[in-house]
Amino acid sequence: MNKKITIIFLTGALALASGSCTRSKAPMQQQAAVQVGAYTVSARKVSYYDSYPGTVAALNQTEIHSQVSGYVTGIFFREGSHISKGQKLYEIDRTKYLAAFNQAKANVGIAEANQVKARRDADRYTALNEQNAVARQVYDDAITNLENAKMQVIAASAAVISAQTDYNYSQITAPYSGTIGFSSVKTGAYIVPGQTLLTTISSNDPVGVDFIVDEKSIPEFASLREKEVKESKSDPDSTFGLVLPDNTNYGYFGRISVIDRAVDNQSGTIKIRLVFPNKDEILKPGMNCGVRVLNSGSGEHLVVPYKALIEQMSEYFVYRIDSGRVKIAKIEPGLVLGQFIEVKKGLSPGDNIVVDGIQKVFNGSRVLTAANNPGGQAPAGQSK
Repeated sequence: MNKKITIIFLTGALALASGSCTRSKAPMQQQAAVQVGAYTVSARKVSYYDSYPGTVAALNQTEIHSQVSGYVTGIFFREGSHISKGQKLYEIDRTKYLAAFNQAKANVGIAEANQVKARRDADRYTALNEQNAVARQVYDDAITNLENAKMQVIAASAAVISAQTDYNYSQITAPYSGTIGFSSVKTGAYIVPGQTLLTTISSNDPVGVDFIVDEKSIPEFASLREKEVKESKSDPDSTFGLVLPDNTNYGYFGRISVIDRAVDNQSGTIKIRLVFPNKDEILKPGMNCGVRVLNSGSGEHLVVPYKALIEQMSEYFVYRIDSGRVKIAKIEPGLVLGQFIEVKKGLSPGDNIVVDGIQKVFNGSRVLTAANNPGGQAPAGQSK
């Protein structure tokens, strides 16, 4: 019984509401035209980017170790400074290495003198052997002594090279130009060859920036690299940019250097390295930054001011102006571009829409328009 009464009551209420709406609609249609701000829809050049976290990496980075043992007798650089290829960095006590080098050279002289004597003996006994005037054993011994003397010269010469190498290694120089870090040792420290870390050097310009992408993106980046190779431009275009830790855009663009050989089978990702100029040495190895990759969908797109949109039940609409009246139009929005938003479907170039005074109009309202069409290019957006 109660249930039936409730249904009758609701039906009556709906009828009253319907009648009220019907009666109120006619006067509203007779209302004077409402002043609104209008915007003319047009296609604009839109650039938006995919964003990835990246890390700056030196293209060359070398840990400096000594190849000889001894005490450090000199350090010839300022920590954190720029150094040039071949610049003297460290000196290990060279006294014993110089002595060994000089001894090796003296041994070469002795070996060469013995070779001269052995050659004279061999020549003499060869002549006597041809005349059958000497025992065969004596002749054979002379020839053997000559061959041994030759080998001794070779061995002594090799010892000179080894001693000279050790002597040269006792003075450590920069393998390439770059920036040198802190020295891990001080003057007087004892160096163990191949174990004691002296310092680290890294190249400055250019530098690499490493970032990770999903394996599904491999064809896209492979295509971009192939395009760069074909075009062979001296200066890279705006496809690859950087955002510095202070959220400012880096002043130079980069190009693809390496796509890693294999995909990580656990994460399904692959590493890519970009190369950027670093003339001002702003980028430092290990620095975290944002990689901006120009999205392939960038180009001419319809955009409208974001404030023109009306959202209802997760759907988006705008008021389109047609012959002095507004008609509600459903749209498919795209990326938000600052104060603008991309429109994928629902509008055409040249359409006029309401941007100011939306709260004063409804579907079918008569309107008077005032131009509100901000010029310029829509700002860049982020797609990821």
